[in-house]
Amino acid sequence: MIQLENISFDHCIKCTICTVYCPVARVTHLFPGPKQSGPDAERLRKKTPELVDESLKYCTNCKRCEISCPSDVKIADIIQDAKWKYLKKRFRIRDYFLSRTDLLGTVATSTSWFVNFFTRLFLVKFFLDKLLKIPSGRRFPQYERGTFRRWFRKNADDQGSFDEQVVYFHGCFVNYNDHQLGRDLLTVLNTMNIGVLLANEKCCGVPLIANAYLEKARRNGRHNIRSLEQASEHGRIPIVATSTSCTYALKYEYQNLLALDNSRIVNNIEYIMKYLYSQFERGNIPEMKPVGMRVAYHAPCHLERMGGVIYTIEVLKRIPGLDLVLLYSECCGIAGTYGFKSESYEISQKIGQDLFRKIERADPEVVITDCETCKLQIEMNTPYSVLHPVNVLTMAVKEGK
Repeated sequence: MIQLENISFDHCIKCTICTVYCPVARVTHLFPGPKQSGPDAERLRKKTPELVDESLKYCTNCKRCEISCPSDVKIADIIQDAKWKYLKKRFRIRDYFLSRTDLLGTVATSTSWFVNFFTRLFLVKFFLDKLLKIPSGRRFPQYERGTFRRWFRKNADDQGSFDEQVVYFHGCFVNYNDHQLGRDLLTVLNTMNIGVLLANEKCCGVPLIANAYLEKARRNGRHNIRSLEQASEHGRIPIVATSTSCTYALKYEYQNLLALDNSRIVNNIEYIMKYLYSQFERGNIPEMKPVGMRVAYHAPCHLERMGGVIYTIEVLKRIPGLDLVLLYSECCGIAGTYGFKSESYEISQKIGQDLFRKIERADPEVVITDCETCKLQIEMNTPYSVLHPVNVLTMAVKEGK
């Protein structure tokens, strides 16, 4: 029986604008589009679950359908929910490890030289492709030695002495792959007389959600909600994150997809660039000198969904000497673990082609993006290095100091 609370798909007015904006439907016939796989098919699935369509698995959950929808239908959420309810679940060791970023990161950072060396070897990639269905063309992220949390404990014990503090949800990428972004955040905020505190966090759950490990994602979510509430002193201290996907998960996925009560922290969480923008508006602007650099800015999908792109752009515009080229909004295609799977790798690469061409035509010195997996995809497919906006801001602040 159809429950009244489960018919939000009826808000769909069948305009198909979501299909026009869908990056997957644009490059492959295997995915009919968000409207067809989402609201249209959901009406049938509610009555006859056997009508489930395998094309559901090709949705990247990029949220561009929801950005374009004039009726505010949660199209991507409908598709994700249908994946879990109706598609037959098969255990794959690849998906298990791709979703366990804390487990993988803990092991890899303890032997980072070994992992970084061997994941570049053709023979290793060949066997990963044949045995685990991880495409041989995919470039793996490099791991740091040790974790950012360990560095923080040794080098940042004076953060409580600043006039203000924030709780920093650093996420897995900073903790295991990019310590510099975390260090740069401290540089910028400390220069603004803001100290940084850490909560006892676990992976936000985005890779677990993508690979249908929902109970594990809920356990992580409950842990993070409790830890962030405690670290922020029940909402007194702001919570910031440098990952757009982590921010989106903490604010929206916990409630919409995992049915978790994050009401105690949700209004206290901001993506870092929106937080910095609010500080700049208050007049708390660090001294900066020109960086003298031409950059191209790529806006990640989840940041677009949060309406946060404008804050990044406005902060970047205030960096002296930054020649900023704004790229037309395009999905890069990697979509987290989606681009690490052989069955969706070719689609992932096709989605990103327009973006890669636009970057090359812009001919920047570096590319800027807020998302760590967008960084991986762009660096693999173009000759350009990719920086986070905080990295660029730190260059100007260091010059100012």
